[in-house]
Amino acid sequence: MNKSLLTGFIKAEALRNNFSACGISRTQHLSDEKLKMEAWLAKGMHGNMHYLEKNKEKRYDPSKLVDNARSVITVLYNYYPNEKLPENDNYKLSKYAYGKDYHYIIKEKLRALLAAVEEKTGRRTARIFVDSAPVLDRAWARQSGLGFIGKNTMLINNKMGSFFFIGHIIIDLELDYDNPETGNYCGTCTLCIDACPTQALQPFQLDARKCISYITIENRDKIPEDFRGKMNNWIFGCD
Repeated sequence: MNKSLLTGFIKAEALRNNFSACGISRTQHLSDEKLKMEAWLAKGMHGNMHYLEKNKEKRYDPSKLVDNARSVITVLYNYYPNEKLPENDNYKLSKYAYGKDYHYIIKEKLRALLAAVEEKTGRRTARIFVDSAPVLDRAWARQSGLGFIGKNTMLINNKMGSFFFIGHIIIDLELDYDNPETGNYCGTCTLCIDACPTQALQPFQLDARKCISYITIENRDKIPEDFRGKMNNWIFGCD
């Protein structure tokens, strides 16, 4: 199977496994992302997420994660519920927290996708990643043309918004590559910034120390006094 046919097969197989979208990018060192990330870390905006200070070169260079890596296959999995979730006056949970652990669901689907690829090509050197290793998920999704980075720092897809999980297969296959999304379509809109009750957002920058999602999931300390009364009943995550 030639490169173009294999690329088409991978994308079709991704959709068959119920992924919402699939894009493919060439492996490269993410130099621009490194500069942004290092500046963000230097400001201490990662709070107590000290793991972000480790394995830095692996985070920016997929060849440090997979030998002879050639391509990053990136998938999106929409988790926006089909039905309205039950409301509770006392607490709120992020939509992604309902149902089964997404790590297991997406890894299983990515394993099926990789198995289908290996049926066509033979055994590959490849690894599956779902929010569990030093991979810049949004950067690779943008590189694969799957969306742009909004003022809220989220990847925004023009059809699905931002309610999706991101997964990857880094693999030693040369494939056809999608064009990266280099534009930004937020314009003058600041709805996300205005809506954040703890002022965690500035344009294209998130201060995790002020973020409700960080405070209710990653933070192991007490909720800072400054944010009490501003949590809007969120107890896990924030939408």
